[in-house]
Amino acid sequence: MEDAELAARAGAGDREAFGALVERYAAQARRLARSILGNAEDADDAAQDGFLAALRALERYDPSRPFGPWLLRIVANAASDRRRRLKVRSTEPIPAETVTREPGPDQVTDRNAFRAALTAALAQLPTRQRIAVVLFDVEGYSHREIAQVVNVSEGTVRSDVFHARRALREALAGWRVMKETS
Repeated sequence: MEDAELAARAGAGDREAFGALVERYAAQARRLARSILGNAEDADDAAQDGFLAALRALERYDPSRPFGPWLLRIVANAASDRRRRLKVRSTEPIPAETVTREPGPDQVTDRNAFRAALTAALAQLPTRQRIAVVLFDVEGYSHREIAQVVNVSEGTVRSDVFHARRALREALAGWRVMKETS
């Protein structure tokens, strides 16, 4: 079933239709919220807040437009609101068990060091740039869709992705040099 049809049914009170939308977008919403908040617990709460806000706002959804960017904009706002309330920047390491093959201890150390450097570099980016680069490079959204999520022009999104990538390259350059010499 298409997103617009599910949204219309959910707006009419069909809980299963809204459940299908939540299931369809939950992982993306959590990843986006986590990119803003930096930890899984707060991200889960923000994603849930975003879904509840979307449910309350379904009458304002325009079915002629894609549902995903509309929903992710609400989730991004919920995560940003939560971040402002918490005023805390924390991170959670990526668990070693998520690695698909068994690397040696030196590879685990290198990966952990890179993840920590990447997490720190992402945390230094302005929120809009962080959202843009995560949605574009990780989630595969188009510049137009990201523009809808963050409510800016498509050109601004292109600029945000460009500047975020440049900042990440600069922040991770020392790690690359360290890696190449070892």
